[in-house]
Amino acid sequence: MDDPGVLEALKRAIDPPVARTAPAAICVLTRRIPAYRDRCYAVQDYSAAIENMLLAIVALGYQSCWYEGHITDTDRINEKMARILGVPEDYELVCFLPVGVAEGEPAAPEKKPFEERAWFNGFRA
Repeated sequence: MDDPGVLEALKRAIDPPVARTAPAAICVLTRRIPAYRDRCYAVQDYSAAIENMLLAIVALGYQSCWYEGHITDTDRINEKMARILGVPEDYELVCFLPVGVAEGEPAAPEKKPFEERAWFNGFRA
């Protein structure tokens, strides 16, 4: 979405505030329905879709950030956002992806050495 009024209403719903200068955003919805052997794979499906959207956003020269836990926690910000968008009750808004140009180069977090984060032939602490 890129409607300034809708974007502003969504940003006002998020506390503490995030993405105040993003000129566009994507809200990801899911429906928790059985898909295979009476199991629901909504989390896997929307997670893969979000990762692909993030890769596309960066490929187009923009930046984003995956906001999920921040909006789906006990204060249920996602439900406020869904009401703003008129989302039907059988859908759940699970992620907010603000899209814009970064103010600066994103800083990558320091990684542990490969040997401390990947193992072969079993887990090692």
